[in-house]
Order: sequence, then structure tokens, then C-alpha cells
Amino acid sequence: MKAAVIRFPGSNCDQDCFYVLKNDFGIDTEYVWHKEPSVEQFDLIILPGGFSYGDYLRCGAIARFSPVMRSVAVEAARGKLVLGICNGFQILCEARLLPGALIRNRSLHFVCEHIQARLENMETAFTHAEVTKHDGRLLTARTGLLLRMPVAHGEGNYTTDEDTLRDLNRNNQVILRYADGRGALTQEANPNGSAENIAGIMNRRGNVFGLMPHPERACDPLLGSEDGKLIFQSVIETAMKKTKSSSPISKRN
Repeated sequence: MKAAVIRFPGSNCDQDCFYVLKNDFGIDTEYVWHKEPSVEQFDLIILPGGFSYGDYLRCGAIARFSPVMRSVAVEAARGKLVLGICNGFQILCEARLLPGALIRNRSLHFVCEHIQARLENMETAFTHAEVTKHDGRLLTARTGLLLRMPVAHGEGNYTTDEDTLRDLNRNNQVILRYADGRGALTQEANPNGSAENIAGIMNRRGNVFGLMPHPERACDPLLGSEDGKLIFQSVIETAMKKTKSSSPISKRN
């Protein structure tokens, strides 16, 4: 299995994603510059956080036209797993690989803090796993589980039209919502004003996932949380199964 971490001008969470994949999970991982024409050789594609092109237009609006994104769209259509974190989420929305848009935070201020994200759907390629923390405790995916992860964004306010919002809920595509410590979806727990406290969504096919919280910054107890491991463990397990099932040997068997 091979993972790609796409680098755009202004990416600043690419090294974090690379470190987690390679050092924490032992995955063969490569950086891919945004001008590369293809990501066909990779089984998992990560669009990391940062400020692609300095956010000079809308966040992700210029990166959406980077050459590599044509290949990302093709591979997503083929069923490859794509994970977009923060600015990566914004790029996926601008590229129409996910519905909706990320606009300025309700407060009009940059938000940088740890939040609680409530897991709404544990039966996805990105949220089904069980991981062991450094202290030996198990973190097991379940609907309603609270994941502690940091956010760091100025444009994380997810918005879309009412029909799309209804479809997202009907098809269980809302994966994470901002919640308080008891799991309640309160306005105070929502750091950016996002519609229905939405923190992360996936496409209808279930192979493209975008979220504003940073799971790569929540994989070590020294950083205050290991809850982000659940997302990486889940997507890695899914990618490995896909890779195994598509190998020539598996097909012959």
C-alpha cells in the first residue's frame, strides 16, 4: 500500500500527515507536488491543511485548478480513498468532490483550539476502527463517540443549501459534528458557525472524506490527544483491504 500527501504552495500540515502515516503507522508514503500529473500509483490520497496559494482568493479555489487535482478526481471516481483535512476539505469542496463550501468563521476570527467532534457514523471507510493508545487503553469507534482534536482555521464555517443538507443527513454523509463534553450539539461548542455543527462530511459513495479538525495533530499524547489515530487507522485498514482485493493474486484466487 502507498499513500500520497499532496503538497500545494502554502501547505503547512503536509509534514505532520507524512510523519503520522510513515512513523506511527509504517505506511509507504510520498510527497506529491501539486504540478504532478498523476496519483494513479497511490492507494490513499491525503490533501493536508495549510494555506494553499496563501488563500488569496477563496480558500482552496486556486488549488482546485492545480494539475494534480485532475488526477485526484479521476482516482476518486475509481473508488480510491481521498482524505482532505482543513484546507484539504476546502479544496475538495471547491473541486466539487464534496458538496457545499467553507466560508468565514461566524466570529470573523481565526480559531485555534481543541474541540470535541461527535462521531455520527461509525460504518464508514474512515471511522470504523479500534486503536490502542500509548497507555494501553482501547479507542473503539462507535456512534456518539467524542474525539478530541484541534482546529486551526479562519474559514471553517460549513454551508450549503437546504436540499443538499437534507441529502447529507438522509444518506448518513455527515461524519463528525462539533459537540460539548456531554455530546450535545450546542452553539457554544461550534467554533465557526458551521451548519448543524458539521465538522466533516463524505461523498455519497463513501470514499472521499473532508473534515476541519486535524487528526494528524491528535496522534500523540504529547500533543494532548491520540483520538486522531482512529481516523488514520480506519482509512489505512480500508485502503489495505482494497489493495489486497485488487491484486492479481487475489483475483486469481
